[in-house]
Amino acid sequence: MFSENLKTLRKNKGFSQEQLSVRLNVVRQTISKWEKGLSVPDAEMLVKISEILNVSVSDLLGENIAVEQNSNISAIAIELQKLNELLVIQQEQRIIQRKKIIAAISAILLVLFIIAIYDQWNEMFYDFGRNLYRWFNR
Repeated sequence: MFSENLKTLRKNKGFSQEQLSVRLNVVRQTISKWEKGLSVPDAEMLVKISEILNVSVSDLLGENIAVEQNSNISAIAIELQKLNELLVIQQEQRIIQRKKIIAAISAILLVLFIIAIYDQWNEMFYDFGRNLYRWFNR
């Protein structure tokens, strides 16, 4: 009965074997052995398990506990909400990146436009290019 109750309560709370083992400070294989009925925890560990799973020790050791379907659905809903939040963050980052790229391209086009319009700047860059060409062809 303990093994089935442990597995049912763990799943109802949305914990994996790994997550429960971390909270109990044991290896995951220990949780697996308890759930398979190959071993049982000592009294002190039973108290820790009951506190984490928010049930009494007698409930943990008593008759089989029914599986809560709503808990599984709520655990899935929570995971989906987390994924949604991550997707929103990524979308916002993409929008910011696009805005930066558009601003950079706009700045470059503005500079090129100003250069094309002002004759003095055209002559200055033309002279600079001619002098640069002569310097390299010495």
